[in-house]
Amino acid sequence: MNKLFSILLLCPMIGLTQQLITETIMFDGNNRQYIVYIPQTYSPSKPSPILIAFHGGTGYALDFMNYEADFRSIADTADFILVYPQALEDPNDENHTSWMHKEPTDHNDLYFVDAMIDALSTNYSVDNDRVYICGYSLGGMFSYELACHLNNRFAALSSVAGAAFIGAFYNCNITHPTALLNIAGTIDDTHPYNDSNGWYYPVSEINNYWATVNNTNPIPSVVEYPNLNTSDGSSVERYSWVNGDGCVAVEELKIINGDHDWPSPLSPWANQDIDANTEIWNFVSKYNINGLIDCENLSIENEHTDNEKELVKIINVLGQQVDISSQRREVLFYFFDDGSVQKKISF
Repeated sequence: MNKLFSILLLCPMIGLTQQLITETIMFDGNNRQYIVYIPQTYSPSKPSPILIAFHGGTGYALDFMNYEADFRSIADTADFILVYPQALEDPNDENHTSWMHKEPTDHNDLYFVDAMIDALSTNYSVDNDRVYICGYSLGGMFSYELACHLNNRFAALSSVAGAAFIGAFYNCNITHPTALLNIAGTIDDTHPYNDSNGWYYPVSEINNYWATVNNTNPIPSVVEYPNLNTSDGSSVERYSWVNGDGCVAVEELKIINGDHDWPSPLSPWANQDIDANTEIWNFVSKYNINGLIDCENLSIENEHTDNEKELVKIINVLGQQVDISSQRREVLFYFFDDGSVQKKISF
């Protein structure tokens, strides 16, 4: 059994200010590090969600936190623990830091992440039904790997500019509905949107795999985002495969003319119409290990409205007016003439 070490004392942490802590565990003979951000709102008496963010290849956790995926201000208001693990150098790849070491190797970071979550759960009050992962580039590829082979640990995931090798989804062990937000640029030369060499799945096939696994609607809805900054040379479309098991969705933020970047209004080179940090948290936080939070409490079966109310219209989550006779399983909002609204699921 691997022996775990932590620099954090196991003591009650009440009345904390924000804390940024570098923790370590000894795993497979390596001293592994990960940065933990504890928001001021953290309390040991209330289990907290966790968001784990994986840096790209050749990258470092601290730089990723400071310059790209800085979720700290969101964590302060949304009350979740933020974790930035550090990849090891790969001796078979000029000692570049990597989550997926090149051959020949017996290195596998899946087990390190598994052990890290166990350590976090020991040191903090963690809601293990709400552990989320996201990653950039190679970190995004690794997020797919984790969701495929360590699925029981994660409620939802997001990959930003992260490809998936052909065969990456063979032998996945999917144990529950798993929501995905995919953020990808159409002119990405590093992880191509449509790879002509046959090394990576096209983004459409990644989305199709997870939509199929989750049993969502086969055809996505499409929403065009406002082009808030025309000088960045790109625009955004949102594709949504909805009505999956557990009310989960698979979504893609397609960056038209977007490159291998982390979108942000503060970035001088990436798309500035969206903030990837906000988009990721707003998406994953809706889910727990069973799917959409409170999905099971939504139903229209055998419900009766007040006889004095008159139904005005029914819309879906995209704001589109629908006909209840369509018989699709989806979340709907019923608007009545007295101003009341009821949220239901149609079957």
